[in-house]
Amino acid sequence: MSAQTYLAYDYPLLSVFWSMLLFFLWIMWFVLLFRVVVDIFRDDVLSGWAKAGWLVLTILLPFLGVFVYVIARGKNMGRREIAQARAQQEAFNAHIREAAGGMGRPSSADELSKLSEIRARGDITDEEFRRAKELVLTGHGSAEHAGSTARTPSR
Repeated sequence: MSAQTYLAYDYPLLSVFWSMLLFFLWIMWFVLLFRVVVDIFRDDVLSGWAKAGWLVLTILLPFLGVFVYVIARGKNMGRREIAQARAQQEAFNAHIREAAGGMGRPSSADELSKLSEIRARGDITDEEFRRAKELVLTGHGSAEHAGSTARTPSR
């Protein structure tokens, strides 16, 4: 029953640094291992058998498999990651453009209110207002376009 207990002052400072270094190297190793496994599946150039071979090598002999993969195919790992990030960004931008597409164009009610304001100011005649209103209601024109084709008032 004489188990030896260690207190904080029994663990030297250099041993703390050494333990922290080993811990962070261990974490970095797992990050590298997961990046290699993800890159194996991400690569479109490799066939299914080649992917299976690399995966078996990295699972059965992890240190050797990862180091051989990084030496043999590591040059293009970054390129594949950048290509995937660009593709994701393009898909995100396309989704945003699609979602915001309807918001960039004013509605027919907004167009008609602009037209009535232009007519109230006397910038267009009733006939020009009627033609522009027909264009807006059929979806072929806008108030800005109708207002730009209208005559300018004389001062």
